[in-house]
Amino acid sequence: MTIAFIDLAAQQRRLKPQIDAAIQKVLAHGAYVMGPEVREFEAQLAAFGQARRALSCANGTDAIALPLMAWGIGAGDAVFCPSFTFAATPEVVPWTGAEPVFVDVLEDTYNLDPDKLEAAIAAIKAEGRLEPRAVIAVDLFGQPADYPRIAEIARRHGLKLIADSAQGFGGSLHGKHPIHWADVATTSFFPAKPLGCYGDGGAVLTNDDALWDVMDSLRVHGKAVAADLEGRSFDHDPKYLNTRIGMNSRLDTLQAAILIEKLAVFASEIEARQTVAARYAEGLSDVVKVPAVISGGVSVWAQYTVEHDDRDGLAAHLKTQGVPTAAYYPVPMHRQAPYAHYPQPGGLPVSEAAADRVIALPMHAYLEADIQDRIIAAVRGYNG
Repeated sequence: MTIAFIDLAAQQRRLKPQIDAAIQKVLAHGAYVMGPEVREFEAQLAAFGQARRALSCANGTDAIALPLMAWGIGAGDAVFCPSFTFAATPEVVPWTGAEPVFVDVLEDTYNLDPDKLEAAIAAIKAEGRLEPRAVIAVDLFGQPADYPRIAEIARRHGLKLIADSAQGFGGSLHGKHPIHWADVATTSFFPAKPLGCYGDGGAVLTNDDALWDVMDSLRVHGKAVAADLEGRSFDHDPKYLNTRIGMNSRLDTLQAAILIEKLAVFASEIEARQTVAARYAEGLSDVVKVPAVISGGVSVWAQYTVEHDDRDGLAAHLKTQGVPTAAYYPVPMHRQAPYAHYPQPGGLPVSEAAADRVIALPMHAYLEADIQDRIIAAVRGYNG
């Protein structure tokens, strides 16, 4: 029997009647772009994530770009972010003309190291070439970063804070979601994410109504919004009055309809993921380095990532046992050609070490105990 790394089919079987009905409803009304389900989903997503507003968009990458654009971040600015992350995190920074500044991560959670962040900000200020403007903290593998400390540092230095929750939406710290500390929280609905659609999609959560309006303009080609029309008359569709340079980044109505049904069971899936993670920890903690979760934190376990001295040998062994694995991220961003020239004050030794050691095992809310026992036995059976 083939073991699925992420079993999307199992979730689909659970939700098939609801999703089929939701799709048929959209097909019936025909509002395929920015239809009523989009607004409904945004409201539900904001409530789930403890935010005042949510703004959906085409993908999780655009979700990070939209607030940077709305804040006017650009040439001469520095945006601090980890290197041990997917390309989407630093990729959006050069879009604006700004530069990513790479900061190392913690050895236990792989999330942004607050002490290294403080040092990096000081180094960039001392150099004087770039102006620190923002921090992007990543909720890697499903758990929240140390937002109380990161937010305090960001506020003290006058920096905006983005919680990149592409892998971690639904995770919390002391019962609070990242938006409690961050200026915005962003997420991705790529199918493999804990809350994923059947294509691309993303969202930005914020408590700032004015920021939401600007991002709403930016996601639709810089269309005029209410504040742009104050004191002036424009009798046509506001999308034909373009008040800023924007992009085309809308969530399809069909995807919003699907996500409404998935969000309805998301809390129960997060609970199920806790059971799977606990079973892994119990079965593997004496043979590999199992994940640590920040004190007071709840992870949504986008991945279950362990460390092993012979990561590649273990992966090859597990493949012979029918167990799929993945290595996140074998080449940190600061070692990739397009990013190698950007600042990395103090170096990134933890990121570089983790890149050679981490390996992710199958993880999803529907992983049955007997299948997981096979995976655990296969890991324990490696003698390399």
